[in-house]
Amino acid sequence: MLICPQCTFENPNSNKFCQSCGASLTHKVCPECSTEVPVNAQFCHNCNAECGTVWQAIIAKSGNESWELGTGEETQETTVAPSISLLQLTAGSYLDPEQRYQLLEPLSAAEENLSQAEICLKVLDCKPYQISPIEAMLANQQQGLVIPSVQVSELSGLAKAYLVLQSQIHPGIPAIHDAWQQDDMQVLLIEDRSNWQSLLDLWQSETTSRLEILHCLYQMTQLWTVLETVNCRQSLLNLSNLRLDEDQTLALQRLYVDSLLPNSMMGSCQESEGETFTIPEEPLTIQALGQVWQALFRQSQRTQFGSVIHILEDLARGKIQTVEMLRSRLKEIAAELETPDTTKSDPIEEDDDDDTAAPTILQSDDLKDFSEKADDLPTVVLPMQLSSLDDAGRTDVGRQRNYNEDCFGISTKINKLEFPQNRVLEARGLYILCDGMGGHAGGEVASELAVNTLRQYFDQHWITNQIPTENMIREAVYLANQAIYEVNQEEARSGIKRMGTTLVMLLIKGTQAAVAHVGDSRLYRVTRKRGLEQITVDHEVGQREISRGVEASIAYARPDAYQLTQALGPRDQHSINPDVEFFQITEDSLFILVSDGLSDHDVLEIYGQAYLIPLLSSGVNLEKGVTGLINLANQYNGHDNITAILIRAKLRPNLDG
Repeated sequence: MLICPQCTFENPNSNKFCQSCGASLTHKVCPECSTEVPVNAQFCHNCNAECGTVWQAIIAKSGNESWELGTGEETQETTVAPSISLLQLTAGSYLDPEQRYQLLEPLSAAEENLSQAEICLKVLDCKPYQISPIEAMLANQQQGLVIPSVQVSELSGLAKAYLVLQSQIHPGIPAIHDAWQQDDMQVLLIEDRSNWQSLLDLWQSETTSRLEILHCLYQMTQLWTVLETVNCRQSLLNLSNLRLDEDQTLALQRLYVDSLLPNSMMGSCQESEGETFTIPEEPLTIQALGQVWQALFRQSQRTQFGSVIHILEDLARGKIQTVEMLRSRLKEIAAELETPDTTKSDPIEEDDDDDTAAPTILQSDDLKDFSEKADDLPTVVLPMQLSSLDDAGRTDVGRQRNYNEDCFGISTKINKLEFPQNRVLEARGLYILCDGMGGHAGGEVASELAVNTLRQYFDQHWITNQIPTENMIREAVYLANQAIYEVNQEEARSGIKRMGTTLVMLLIKGTQAAVAHVGDSRLYRVTRKRGLEQITVDHEVGQREISRGVEASIAYARPDAYQLTQALGPRDQHSINPDVEFFQITEDSLFILVSDGLSDHDVLEIYGQAYLIPLLSSGVNLEKGVTGLINLANQYNGHDNITAILIRAKLRPNLDG
């Protein structure tokens, strides 16, 4: 099936347009110049920007037997299966019988892999909107459905390792996209991270501090623990495999399953051209990490400092036997470098349940049995912590109004603590958007009064390290309502002259969030897994009728379907019942608060998702992003004031939480 990039509706593979929103399923918009290009194009024909979906393909022999290639003389062992001719692996040919994945590199690009047990090549996804079997499997698992054992048993051990770790939502592990067996070979497609910054580049930079170096070492011990559950510790022992994501968090370019590696790779790890260093034979011990660290210092030409020298010596002598002992020693170095202000608490020892979330993992017996420690896999949880919180807001009068009745407010408190063994972000945010009503000198007064009342309330009462309670949030909304109501009464306003405002308010503390709203201003959420979602439900006649069981087509055929059933200000607090909802942030998320000048006519649902998903990246400027949303609203709406607030919450694993 084809998943619509705009509304995520599931369409038959033969569809050219989405049955739900009408978006094209054969073309997409270039992210650079907005030119329409085919979905199977690697580059934009207008600006030459790369717009195709590229995956890293790993082709490996099934089983442990050698691969043989007939040379016309004597047979020599290589990594190419007999079912695929070397002459066929040329740029432009397809890797799969369905002709979905097109090779972007000639065979010469893979020659460096011929001495190993696999070939690695880049492929272009010519059908990027078509869901793969692996994606369908993961989607079923997220919905709590049982995965058929036959599906899992057909996967290689390497694919199963990706599948297990992806279910833990660990950003350090590349996402698996597809996997299949063809004759006597296994093909695996994963996220292409070949262009990500190398960890070695960070170490070689003169601006990289000792704290950052220690943080990298500590992150390796965290990944070691995660990889140990699926027997993939070897992944940390190749310097070229160590990368950094956009948030400077340690990441892997790919996985190596220890039991699947040939003896030549089990005994050595490539450091640089022509240079290797020996690692212990199986089972791997923590000493191997010490050799990687030695290599990083040597390759980067950095001088070892402080107690790091003693740690490396003790690792080499076997005095440090466990990852827990290694972390303890790293904490000792942390104490040497921490300032007086940061030694008051040790974030590694803190257990803040309010800022963690435990995603589920796969339950299939086949996955549980594929490694020695797989019996423990169902108990493995991966708490998450906030790593960054960014925001931007803007309001615009629109193309038809002469005055702006919208108002918004942003209040954040962010405290970043940098430790050698961890980075801690203590953050909270208050985001308020109001769309006033009551005409000039009415609507803008009501919206501004509501924003200021709410902001002042939380400044005075949000004094704990917890998300405000539902009672607190409701009390704040009632106070804002009362403030506007009293002005209406004092000025003897009546009928349509009574001023009022809608409200949508988001509160964030760590990975906890709460939303309160009255009226038809909305909160949306965008994630890479689920795309665009509307969180709030409008308080209007049409939605009220739907909640009573009336069909949507009938409910919105009423002439008063879009009339508000609730608003702040026109009546006293007994006439409003704000919706208050709490939820956990479990993955990188972009929250969008909008007035109806942007949400009318389903502008975000139809045009916004492809625009919003790139804003999840830390490298994208949110100020430009919110300006783009205003321009989008003016292009397709423009009949009303437009206000938007963007909040980007990035997470990272809190393995010690």
